[in-house]
Amino acid sequence: MGKGIYASSLAKLLQAHGFSVTIQKFDPYINVDPGTLNPYEHGECYVTDDGAETDLDLGHYERFLNVPTSQANNVTTGRIYQTVIDKERRGEFLGKTVQVIPHITDEIKRRFKLLTVDKKYDIIITELGGTVGDIESLPYVEAVRQFIWDVGEDNAIVSHLTLIPYLKSAKELKTKPTQHSVKMLLESGIQPDILVCRTEYKLEKEVRTKLAQFCNVEYDAVIQMIDCDTIYAVPLEMLKEKLDTTILRKLKLKSRQTPNLDKWKAFLTKLKSPKKTVNIALVGKYIELQDAYKSIYESFIHAGAVHSCKVNVHTIHSKDVTVENAESLLKDMDGVLIAPGFGGRAIDGKIEAIRFIRENNIPFLGICLGMQMAVIEYSRNVLGYKDAHSSEMNAKCKHPVIHLMEDQKNIKKMGGTMRLGAYPCTISKGSKAFKAYKETNISERHRHRYEFNNDFREALEKNGMIATGIYKEKNLVEIIEIPSHKWFVGVQYHPELKSTVENPHPLFVAFVEACLK
Repeated sequence: MGKGIYASSLAKLLQAHGFSVTIQKFDPYINVDPGTLNPYEHGECYVTDDGAETDLDLGHYERFLNVPTSQANNVTTGRIYQTVIDKERRGEFLGKTVQVIPHITDEIKRRFKLLTVDKKYDIIITELGGTVGDIESLPYVEAVRQFIWDVGEDNAIVSHLTLIPYLKSAKELKTKPTQHSVKMLLESGIQPDILVCRTEYKLEKEVRTKLAQFCNVEYDAVIQMIDCDTIYAVPLEMLKEKLDTTILRKLKLKSRQTPNLDKWKAFLTKLKSPKKTVNIALVGKYIELQDAYKSIYESFIHAGAVHSCKVNVHTIHSKDVTVENAESLLKDMDGVLIAPGFGGRAIDGKIEAIRFIRENNIPFLGICLGMQMAVIEYSRNVLGYKDAHSSEMNAKCKHPVIHLMEDQKNIKKMGGTMRLGAYPCTISKGSKAFKAYKETNISERHRHRYEFNNDFREALEKNGMIATGIYKEKNLVEIIEIPSHKWFVGVQYHPELKSTVENPHPLFVAFVEACLK
């Protein structure tokens, strides 16, 4: 468990006390955002309603709090420096030498408070990425020191998340690494108010006392963050540790209501005591790193709980799927999800998987590239367009059933230039999507450059693949279905980005239900 889960759990508890809470993530890397990073580098890129490409921790924030985040909730060193350099070029520093202190630290402090411009929150939790002692994190640590001095100790406190390693040979928990990390913080002028200790084993009184004494914190401020079987159990563990009351006491705030986590507990009960199981294959390019499809895994957990069902996700690398082995890999699956991605690597396996799913009436959900591959597969094997492809992979094919969006054709820069954020979609009544959403007008988040080519829509629809969701303003196809199939739905958007514990995504709920049948 890392800082993201801890921050989300703390925010959930404070929210249960009646406070309006939000969380922001400051990442020390120089990329302006994670949009151009390979998923193997940094996990999935999470997209907000306003089109920000952000760190995956924002997904945790939304799933726990059930409150949308925005561009202002994720800041990188690249964005900080870009802003300061742009100001310098405009002459806003009146001839002064621009330096890390005060100009960079001032910009970091301004960003600390940026979320309060449009909306007033009672509490803002700011997660600093990286590790104490990292060179790239030093400006942030200094900004924190200054910020606490600016606003006063009653208005800002520091919570330090630290690892307590366990030496199996000695059967002993070691506190020395924590003592040293706190010492490094003290050298930077910061005294932690709360010590949150990641541990595999319970912290006995002797260990807590030692940590409190040598790290100069109160005994009650040494919080045990023990490993859990699910991240969703962490808020309840933190409640047992009285983390919430300790934080409120240090901020001199009184609880506005008795914390009510009944819905959360009901969700956990269903999650931990499933009555059924279902096996779903996830076919993708980045299965080696679970964080690459983090939101999809979590969406299955949310949807499974709705049906009191455990969703066993079987990951299959798309490069390993062939005409010869598709049956052996997929025949025992109750359903298959074809994952999103970019580029031509390993897409043939996705196409073969979809062919087998379609021909054998296995429930299918395709997301973004997964939906596009479904259109290509159908065009090749049903319409007979043997060279059908996406112009992303083959710009010269005669049947580009997926092509580059018109407003993307003159774009040269890669960062932040895709179709990003929430767009409306109108759903056809009677469709599988309509039965899932139970409404005709929805809004979903996007992250892509290529679209369904309307030149081929009539031919596809005559042959049984129907466009059931449209972005009417630009007549873009958002959802495709095969009505004759048991459950075959492909979506151009990313439904996984809007699934939360309290509001599981209806498309995932419907897909899991179809798989159960």
